[in-house]
Amino acid sequence: MVVSHMRPITCSELHISTYLLFSSSIRIHLYSLTITLHRIGLEVLSLYRRIFRIARSWQAQSALQHDTDSERSYIVQEARTLFRQNQQLTEQESIKKCIDECNARIEMGLHYRNPYPRPTYLPPMGLATQKGRKLRTQQKLRKQAKPVYLQSQDET
Repeated sequence: MVVSHMRPITCSELHISTYLLFSSSIRIHLYSLTITLHRIGLEVLSLYRRIFRIARSWQAQSALQHDTDSERSYIVQEARTLFRQNQQLTEQESIKKCIDECNARIEMGLHYRNPYPRPTYLPPMGLATQKGRKLRTQQKLRKQAKPVYLQSQDET
């Protein structure tokens, strides 16, 4: 028979060891969260720079200098407005949505050579009454049907 010569752990020692384990796991989590936020911040900064590079080299489809200047100023102003508007976001999910919207708008603008957001063609709200369940249902469907590149259009 093997007899252990270890003394029993007291309640305060258990609390201290649990606290140390818990605090070290928090530190590890905070460190990984900091790294993730840093990586997302670099991605946002990269997008911001990319937009300004695109604006600098932008040529309007009409090839008129006046159109080119107005489209360039729109690109710069829209980027500044939306980035400042979303500057206080801290949740990773909402930041990723904004990054996805930005990427979609960049790709669509480059593809169609048009910096302005494309309109959406949804049925008018005249079908629903002005209050009640049908109106709320139709508003919910409209919100769900909104493309990713127009998510920030309501706020601007």
